[in-house]
Amino acid sequence: MFSRLKNHPFAVEAFFERSLVLTFAVPREQVLAFLPPCLQPDCFEDRWAFIAMAMVQTRGLRPKGFPRFMGQDFFLTGYRVFVTYRNQAGKRLRGLYILRSETDRRSMQFLGNMFTHYNYTTTDIVQRTAGTQLEIQSVHSDFKLVVDLGPQEAALPVRSPFERWDQARRFAGPLPFTFSYLAKSREVLMVEGVRQHWKPRGVNVIDYHIAYIDRLGLEGAVLANAFMIEQVPYYWKKGKAELWKG
Repeated sequence: MFSRLKNHPFAVEAFFERSLVLTFAVPREQVLAFLPPCLQPDCFEDRWAFIAMAMVQTRGLRPKGFPRFMGQDFFLTGYRVFVTYRNQAGKRLRGLYILRSETDRRSMQFLGNMFTHYNYTTTDIVQRTAGTQLEIQSVHSDFKLVVDLGPQEAALPVRSPFERWDQARRFAGPLPFTFSYLAKSREVLMVEGVRQHWKPRGVNVIDYHIAYIDRLGLEGAVLANAFMIEQVPYYWKKGKAELWKG
């Protein structure tokens, strides 16, 4: 019974004050080892798969309908793969598969691990701004990045597989669903997100070092895009599980 608590047993709402996402393109075969058998990489030109690092300043995370003062304010760092899943009805769903989740609040680590399968850990986060530049750093997680948030949309990274921003926005995240695979019961858990005022803006990455991405041992990985969104209301529906018959 207690294990079912981790299956997103109720809807949750939050406010994204700011979300910065860096997405890396890797050859498709490079991500297969990280995915459960029910999921497939969501690819561009049937060649490139994508792993993203999302950094989100979240306000008021709470069960949907609860008053704001009961919410959690925290910083989230999430590493996820863009994937697809074909459900029992035969519909192809786009979504994300979580590899790692970090937060700067121990209370969020506790609650996140009680009600999700995202395996939260706690880390340090330092944010600095200087003019139009934003720096986010963690000593414990060994990452640092610097981006320019100037008013003009940036050019795509030099080695990006995308030629246009409209192509890149398909892999800006988050996608409609987040998937977990429950191996013991052979179930796929689907959590659907609902967003408002979603206008991702391309930003210029000045410098970055991300130890977790390096430790994945990916060959041929390139920075594909970098997006910022701000002031976005968001909520997640109650999780739904179905038996995978693959």
